[in-house]
Amino acid sequence: MNPVVIAVAITGSVPRKKDNPAVPTAVAEQIESTHQAFEAGATLVHIHVRNDDESPSSDPDKFAAVQEGVRKHCPGMIVQFSTGGRGRDPSARGLSLVHRPDMASLSTGSVNFPSIVYENHATLVNDLAGAMHKNGIRPEIEIFDLSHIHGAKRLIEEGLMDAHPHVQFVMGVKNAMPADEHLLDILLAETKRVIPGATWTAAGIGREQARVMGWALARGADAVRTGLEDNIRVTKDRLAASNAELVSLAAEMVTRHNRKVATPAEARALLHLKPAS
Repeated sequence: MNPVVIAVAITGSVPRKKDNPAVPTAVAEQIESTHQAFEAGATLVHIHVRNDDESPSSDPDKFAAVQEGVRKHCPGMIVQFSTGGRGRDPSARGLSLVHRPDMASLSTGSVNFPSIVYENHATLVNDLAGAMHKNGIRPEIEIFDLSHIHGAKRLIEEGLMDAHPHVQFVMGVKNAMPADEHLLDILLAETKRVIPGATWTAAGIGREQARVMGWALARGADAVRTGLEDNIRVTKDRLAASNAELVSLAAEMVTRHNRKVATPAEARALLHLKPAS
């Protein structure tokens, strides 16, 4: 059975404790929540950090503290920092990259979100990609639109990224790309045509999380993504108890699709990362 990386997006920049008390916002909470998710089968953690008032933060010291805790308590787990822009000063979005996580998210173009334009100017994209390249960080390209695949191709052609990025199709964000199975086929075909060396996954937002995960697994995805950043519920009527609960449900789905949950070593090999030191 081919292994599948389970990525857990533990916090994000939107959900607050008033939405679900399990959302980990303090550094210590994030480390503990990640450890629980790791024990449940997650081998990649996607990290955002928050200020004391729960607003999004770009504080590189907080990113470093979460990374240190994860590496201590979750041996071999892949650490991925967010460079996303919701609620963050563009000039500060790459400050954490000096701490050299294994991976970092990178959006290669702008897109409409529910109430804002998620702006990713070409100069900013180049600067973030250059910082990742300089620090040996593998990018995860966040695909909100077909043109973003070609944005990634441009970065490869300009030497700002190698030929093996990890690509994530983000589906179900209001005003952006809907969760439509036919669209996933189009995006996947174009990625394989334009960036044949890429690994890939797909993320469904909110109630679309499980459905998109199933589509991805049916198409042989290298990874799946879950976590409280994208979805705070298990059912319409019940909040998720933790990131670990969502990871456990993802692991069950992986098994139902006759795949196996990747170990940390397998996850690193799949995503073209060095073995853990």
